[in-house]
Amino acid sequence: MIEIEKYKSGQFLQSTSGYKYFLPVKINDFWKWDDPIINRLLENAAIKLGELNSFSKLVPNIDLFIQLHVAKEAVVSSRIEGTQTQIDEALMDEEEVLPERRNDWKEVNNYIKAINFAVDELKTLPISTRLIKKTHAIILDSVRGEHKQPGEFRKSQNWIGGNNPANAIFVPPSHEYVNELMDDMEKFIHNEKIYLPELIKIAIAHYQFETIHPFLDGNGRIGRLLITLFFVDKKILTKPLLYLSTYFEKNKHIYYDKLTNVRTKKDIKQWLKYFLVGIAETSDKATETLSDVISLKNRMEDIIHTKFGRKSNKANILLNYLFKQPVIYVNKIKEITELSYKAANELLADFVKENILEETTGRSRNRIFVFNKYLDLFQK
Repeated sequence: MIEIEKYKSGQFLQSTSGYKYFLPVKINDFWKWDDPIINRLLENAAIKLGELNSFSKLVPNIDLFIQLHVAKEAVVSSRIEGTQTQIDEALMDEEEVLPERRNDWKEVNNYIKAINFAVDELKTLPISTRLIKKTHAIILDSVRGEHKQPGEFRKSQNWIGGNNPANAIFVPPSHEYVNELMDDMEKFIHNEKIYLPELIKIAIAHYQFETIHPFLDGNGRIGRLLITLFFVDKKILTKPLLYLSTYFEKNKHIYYDKLTNVRTKKDIKQWLKYFLVGIAETSDKATETLSDVISLKNRMEDIIHTKFGRKSNKANILLNYLFKQPVIYVNKIKEITELSYKAANELLADFVKENILEETTGRSRNRIFVFNKYLDLFQK
């Protein structure tokens, strides 16, 4: 039995090389607490998450809008790791991105692929070290970190901050402990006998993953994605609509301080409270965004119905596509609407005239058009 008020987070051990690393206690056990504030925050977070899930079930064609949630998460989560790609840029073709920004673009798009892959894999494979490794391999494919054992747990020491473990901000457990700690975390996630609220369980699992830091690179992105995968895997969310990266990024130092204080001050209570507040706030925001998206879609459909006449059918096909992919080119419009190049150009001109699409390059050829009203909903 682990009592949160008496939690012993682990111990700092001396390595043979002279530095100290942190070895966390295992988590696959019964947990209990007495703090009523945790219960109140837990109840509120569960209600907000349930509201988001219920609302998402009422949204027609919800899958139209999933990709923008995924793209936003990829941009924000990668930004925490130092990339500079914006959401509209992330949705462009690689050749349209400035050469000096293509590495960042590639990292973000790898993360988009990784999220989509992992969510799809959950249909047949539960959250597991196997799924985590396969997802990690996609994130590090042909980008920074590609030589740091993609898809494999580390076989050497890593650290956070500083030039080496001796002057690092945090040194995770030595690599020989990684497999048993990850095995313990996986068992904890799927242990149905400990009767722990799922939101508490994923809060503890996220902390544990970040503390184990099982990979040489890409731990932050995998750790944040783990939260969303957990909600989908446990059927708490039917669609991957909740991502905490924006909440964590808003005050990064608070996020890192809360994690650090668990290790150094054994203060897991404050971490749980911070996490539960984040779930409630992010659920509210995601529900609001979905509501705004539906309103926007209705307004755009009204414009098409009243202004596009005989072109309405093709215009609706284009509009639906834009809700999946809001950055578009003339040739893509021609392809999805099955119009001639001339007719596709005319339809595009109508979308520009009605302020649905905006041209962003200022070029006369190879122009890029963006559905900014839609993108703006994900950047508020």
